[in-house]
Amino acid sequence: MAVATKTLDVKSLTCPIPVLKAKKAMKDLPRGGTLEVLATDPGSVEDFRVFCKATGATLLEQDENGGVFRFLIKNNG
Repeated sequence: MAVATKTLDVKSLTCPIPVLKAKKAMKDLPRGGTLEVLATDPGSVEDFRVFCKATGATLLEQDENGGVFRFLIKNNG
């Protein structure tokens, strides 16, 4: 499990708020930095796949533990 540059906790928020908050957080990351996102919305799994494809970011890791989805996204911009 890689260490994130920044962690964004969007648990209990539903689509599209987690993706919008992640987009804003990515702007503050340096190129090559990583954002760890913690979410509870099951729709976030597909949302973050689409987000990475649309923004050119890389989804490095994705897992789920006890209803919490964790995404590790690399800023390629």
